[in-house]
Amino acid sequence: MKTKSLEHIKWGMIGCGDVTEIKSGPAFRKVPQSSLVAVMRRDPEKAADYAKRHNVPKWYTDADALINDPDINAIYIATPPNSHADYAIRAMKAGKPTYVEKPMAINSTECELMNQVSRETGVPLFVAFYRRSLPYFLRVKELIDQKVIGDIRYVKVELNSYFYQPPTGSPNYETENWRVDPKISGGGYFHDLAAHQFDFLEFCFGPIKSAHGFSRNQAGSYNADDIVVANYEFESGILGTGNWCWTVNKEQRLEQTQLIGSRGKITFNFFSGFVIRVETPAGTEEMTAPFPEHVQQPLIQQIVAELRGEGKSPSTGESGARASKILDWITSH
Repeated sequence: MKTKSLEHIKWGMIGCGDVTEIKSGPAFRKVPQSSLVAVMRRDPEKAADYAKRHNVPKWYTDADALINDPDINAIYIATPPNSHADYAIRAMKAGKPTYVEKPMAINSTECELMNQVSRETGVPLFVAFYRRSLPYFLRVKELIDQKVIGDIRYVKVELNSYFYQPPTGSPNYETENWRVDPKISGGGYFHDLAAHQFDFLEFCFGPIKSAHGFSRNQAGSYNADDIVVANYEFESGILGTGNWCWTVNKEQRLEQTQLIGSRGKITFNFFSGFVIRVETPAGTEEMTAPFPEHVQQPLIQQIVAELRGEGKSPSTGESGARASKILDWITSH
């Protein structure tokens, strides 16, 4: 069964957390032929406050009430990962196209269940890997496709951070921050951020066929891993390495990805700085690209176009599940 095209996409949003304030929420009403009709949060005061501040007509405290609202024909899920599968499956079984935050679910098994329901119902499923639609990252992909540095030999991802440390005197950091509670997030900051990295790398180079790594907790600030190292191989033959550490001091902070080619190197950033540095025998060039006010808006616009029968989203449930599978491969040791 295939869902028929919609004329106007009328979104219902489950979850009203920080990601929805600027990154995503306002974009639903700024994209043509799209509007945000209702929001849901279990806390009625917070749900009402969000709706009032963002001029959303309706608010709910019950997810099923929102999903089954006849004025809504598409669902955006912006809750922590441990509830993504449940809400997405309910929404798709109700016949509502579903857009879910990343990581897609708490593990790749849940991702496959979500995709199975999408296939069985014919209801589209999309994942918020919005870097696939941002001009900065499309410029990186363009340089790769143009073979500016020749054939890519290997990829090196580095993310060393001091920013995400427990606040001084906070013995309950894990309960205060769901991103480091594996029961809620699926892992730690690696699952939260590396999902973006592996999704974009597959967007550029095709599928990763194998990945191995070690994940450990060295500092003991919370139960999730705080350091991960990994090796991975693309089906194309490109190799990759990566290291992610969340417990270094300020002076050791580093976030960069290097693409080593047969004729040069590209260095770029996933989360900060956002300068693209291209080094070839002809010299070194630095460039960047503008970011929209709402970083999810370009992807949301493509999703709306697909639901209207006018385009295709670059990020789907099938592509989004692959990032979770890679995270599972790496952290299984």
